[in-house]
Amino acid sequence: MRRIILITGGQRSGKSQQAEQLALSLSPNPVYVATAHIWDEEFRERVRRHQERRGPQWTNIEEERNLSRHDLTGRVAVIDCITLWCTNFFFERNKPDWEQPSVDEALEALKKEFDQFTSQDATFIFVTNEIGSGGVSTDAIQRRFTDLEGWMNQYVASKADEVILMVSGIPVKIK
Repeated sequence: MRRIILITGGQRSGKSQQAEQLALSLSPNPVYVATAHIWDEEFRERVRRHQERRGPQWTNIEEERNLSRHDLTGRVAVIDCITLWCTNFFFERNKPDWEQPSVDEALEALKKEFDQFTSQDATFIFVTNEIGSGGVSTDAIQRRFTDLEGWMNQYVASKADEVILMVSGIPVKIK
């Protein structure tokens, strides 16, 4: 049975830990889908430490954009995180500034990929950041990205069966 859970909150609020604990309570062998682009050696080491901490029962998938190409039928998966996934659609590497997608183009591509990915019969636990809670940026690009992620978070929340807000390590059920 398909199920979508969204876990949101600020930095270091306990989102990923909550998602991992929930996944392990639902499956002895969950999947961890990391959406981050590995920028440098320091970040690669950080990823390695996270994988090690999770343990051998996890199946680890690194996927920056095309989540739907992975068959997760019957599985429980943590997708960490929507923020970095949005970044990968908003800032396309190897393209000059004038060829970057607009907020609307990136949002439509994200929604399409989300819908295709979550059409599978699986349990999806999405992690995201509430970056819009930090105030309005003075930088135009940051404001556009905040808009994109805010709208994508709203879209995912509207499709979710359950939404949890993490506050200082405490899960607060929203939906």
